Amino acid sequence: MFKDFPDNQRYKVVINHEEQYSIWPVDQTNPPGWKDVGKTGSKAQCIDYIEEVWTDMRPLSLHRDLASRLRKKR
Repeated sequence: MFKDFPDNQRYKVVINHEEQYSIWPVDQTNPPGWKDVGKTGSKAQCIDYIEEVWTDMRPLSLHRDLASRLRKKR
């Protein structure tokens, strides 16, 4: 996923409205729809952070849909 990003650059962790994470070069403006999480560092450090905090890769909209379906079954 991050293979196209060079290892010798500083990155920041970004998140979108679906609570999906990615990394982005610190010196570049975030892509539309992505905001800073507050974590910066090497490529490896940022990827390690994402692996630690992003334990459920399903998009937020899917979480909400599943929760709604569960409530309706009760």
